[in-house]
Amino acid sequence: MKGDAVRGHLDGLLLAVLEPGPLHGYAIIAAVQERSGGALELRTGTMYPALNRLERVGLLRSSWQASGERRRRCYELTDAGRRSLAEERASWREFTAVIGAVLDPRPAT
Repeated sequence: MKGDAVRGHLDGLLLAVLEPGPLHGYAIIAAVQERSGGALELRTGTMYPALNRLERVGLLRSSWQASGERRRRCYELTDAGRRSLAEERASWREFTAVIGAVLDPRPAT
């Protein structure tokens, strides 16, 4: 899949993988890769600025958690983030339906 495939959809992807519960950065990358069957691979240089932006606008919150002797930042959805994810999903469904109707039209009945 092309590297720019997530452009315009990164926020929704991040919110979706955080829906089940808090994750740290590399776990977020792994979740996106796993859910996409390996087709999508986020780079840290793309993901962390997006996470920071989503936190600034109130869709995520983060906290530092200890993992052995290391600390890592974990991110989780806020209530506003859950609402935003619902909106992202509705927009995605509408978008795919419209594009699908053009690319793969149903035969006239």
